[in-house]
Amino acid sequence: MSLSLLAQNLNVIQSKIQLSASRAGRKLNEITIVAVTKTLPLEAWNFALQNKLTIIGESRIQETENKASHFKHRQNIELHLIGHLQRNKVKKAIEHFDIIQTVDSIRLLEKINQVSKEEDKNQKIFIQINTAADPNKFGFSTKQIFTAAEKTTKLQNITLRGIMTIPPQNISKNEIKNIYKQTREIKDVIQKSIENKCQYLSMGMSNDFEIAIMEGATHIRIGTALFGERD
Repeated sequence: MSLSLLAQNLNVIQSKIQLSASRAGRKLNEITIVAVTKTLPLEAWNFALQNKLTIIGESRIQETENKASHFKHRQNIELHLIGHLQRNKVKKAIEHFDIIQTVDSIRLLEKINQVSKEEDKNQKIFIQINTAADPNKFGFSTKQIFTAAEKTTKLQNITLRGIMTIPPQNISKNEIKNIYKQTREIKDVIQKSIENKCQYLSMGMSNDFEIAIMEGATHIRIGTALFGERD
């Protein structure tokens, strides 16, 4: 991984974003890159920031904690938790992350709210939806998601800002498109009828972000296409 390679990769990605956005009749500023730096060294945060990538996605609490303790520009980035969160790690997650994207159960919602209250914080979250009902993925079902969204409106130390999904692996582009379309439709219903602050849609990764943009993604989670293959 090098700074110049990241700049080159970012250039290619931004061209693809621009093309997908214009095809979908969307504005470029509606789409945010979440630079996924899990398993990468701390310099990935510095490289990202030097390339004006200020939204960083991490999956593990311990790894994030280690990086954050040595990072001098924390106030210049927004950290998103994009990995599964266990309830016993909630306190650390609230301490380190600006947005928790992977809230996948009512019990986790309640725990985040309780700890946020103790810490005198309002925690921004996305709710994770398992749109494809993939047994290998976490997330609310397409039926449960509305109950979960309703629940957030009753919890005073949580703000629901968006919905996130991760599609199954090894499926066709058409299946991915349908999953993303359905996820957007669910987000639209929640924003319109349950919580108007739920305006973001986190979907799409290195291999499918163009489809995600066409279907309305506001946050695309890009790791490999930015930083290269992980070891």
